[in-house]
Amino acid sequence: MKTLVIVAFLVLILYNLGAGLYYMVADQGTTKRTVNALTKRIGLSVVLILLVCAGIASGYIQPHGINVG
Repeated sequence: MKTLVIVAFLVLILYNLGAGLYYMVADQGTTKRTVNALTKRIGLSVVLILLVCAGIASGYIQPHGINVG
């Protein structure tokens, strides 16, 4: 379930990034759709980071170390 939520957030973030690129090319800077799409992307990224931090703090998400060398 937690993986599905994280992947859903990442898909929404990528969608808003693509929408921002499309609006930037299509509108030629005449509307605020690019700014709105990128603002949503930043907001979703912040919410995702906060959810991951809360999950780690509560013990719902177990981080693991990376064995190097």
